[in-house]
Amino acid sequence: MLFLLSACTTAVQAPVNKIPETANPKTASLPQDLARTAPTSLAAAPAAPREFRAAWVATVSNIDWPSRPGLSSQQQQDEIIAILDQAKAIELNAIILQVRPSADAIYPSALEPWSEYLSGEQGRAPQVWYDPLQFWITQAHQRGLELHAWFNPYRAKTALSKANLSPQHVSNRKPSAVKKYGDLLWMDPSDADAATQTLNVIMDVVRRYDIDGVHIDDYFYPYPIKDAAGQEVDFPDEENWVRYQNEGGALARADWRRQHVNHLVENIAHKLRQEKSWVKFGISPFGIGRPDRLPPGITGFSQYDKLYADVELWLARGWLDYLAPQLYWPIDQPAQAFQVLQDYWTLQNTMARHVWPGLYTSRIDHSDKSWTSEEILNQISITRAQASAGHIHFSMVALMQNRKDIAQRLRQERYLTPALVPATPWLFAGTVTTPRLIRTADPQHIEVAFDDHQAIRSIAIWRRYEHDMKYEWIFSLQHPSAKSIDLSDDLQRGKLTEVVVSLVDRVGQESQRAHFIK
Repeated sequence: MLFLLSACTTAVQAPVNKIPETANPKTASLPQDLARTAPTSLAAAPAAPREFRAAWVATVSNIDWPSRPGLSSQQQQDEIIAILDQAKAIELNAIILQVRPSADAIYPSALEPWSEYLSGEQGRAPQVWYDPLQFWITQAHQRGLELHAWFNPYRAKTALSKANLSPQHVSNRKPSAVKKYGDLLWMDPSDADAATQTLNVIMDVVRRYDIDGVHIDDYFYPYPIKDAAGQEVDFPDEENWVRYQNEGGALARADWRRQHVNHLVENIAHKLRQEKSWVKFGISPFGIGRPDRLPPGITGFSQYDKLYADVELWLARGWLDYLAPQLYWPIDQPAQAFQVLQDYWTLQNTMARHVWPGLYTSRIDHSDKSWTSEEILNQISITRAQASAGHIHFSMVALMQNRKDIAQRLRQERYLTPALVPATPWLFAGTVTTPRLIRTADPQHIEVAFDDHQAIRSIAIWRRYEHDMKYEWIFSLQHPSAKSIDLSDDLQRGKLTEVVVSLVDRVGQESQRAHFIK
């Protein structure tokens, strides 16, 4: 993030609360969630609501977690549980956790040292020892939340870092792969050792942990710094550039730089498919694309020319499963208009992957430039006009603090029911086992039985309540380990007459539905 350190089957992915294209997102009154319809006499359960509702949890500079370095293991775990409980309470369904902020790790690694943001000392393991990443994954999955592991691909040391670098840090183990750029240390994307290090770190996590996604942020080449005269300082990769030319390379220097970043993105995508095909791959680039393609009136920083990120190419090649462009501007800012930029990225999405914008929720604060809660609520309304609805909040701290009632209003006005993450069927084309509903000795419960437990992430449940000869369907989700379904009547909604159940696999595909008539 640019500002982190500077300030029947139901395969159809039904969007949640889709608003007409002509609706004004500032004034549109959204209908109820699709899974919570108004009372009706229709017998069929509706489609499951689908929307990616996520928040970034940044560890760099202790932005989100842990709240400060040096907390005890128990205090760190208590904060993890508080974050995940809040995410569950407001009906988020994913957390994107920064596991590698600066060529370091918030988990035990033979490749990189423990992060300073845990203890205050790089290379120091938690005392009492535990594996933070495994704790995050276990606790997230118990609450029905996906856990995506967020890696910074090239940053080796931030400007605000206070700790001494560990002997195990890449700058000490492979010094030729790291360059000093202003007050940063940066792994050189043109250096083979740097690319290998990043790829190995990512795949090590993929092999060892049951994560749901691999996530890369916008820090490819560093954001440019300026010298005393106000001129941009070029990234110091002269040695590798000269070697490339001497070996007959014909690319221009900017294209040569982009090629190295492209190779890393492609290799991550390829390795993921080989290792664990169900793990999603997402990138959250700066929100403005190539200057030669931008819609009229859109201007701003060029990640294509300055960060050497050819995001449009990654979408066109189908390397990504989801793109989360950081659209950190208000709806009414013409030069970076939120909806215009969302539509731009949707048009680039020729392989029909997911486009889930990043929202600047942390801009709701107590400063003079603070956004209103309505800004974020309205931006969510805009994202719901897409075929695959979704968005990511930067960052979790704003939701934990409920700034200007944003968390409360999200739950009451936008996240009215749980929602399934939109499916990524291109990752797995198989079918999902159909559940079996079994009567138990307790007439108020039925059991859900199914095979292939490792492949199932959620149990989707619809309950139909009867009141005054009309029906209301209520949708809920539960963890696959909780196989008993409550059949109690709801005094406010009426008599429970039918239960419909399906299973949801790792990539969000839904099984055939099983029916139980009470």
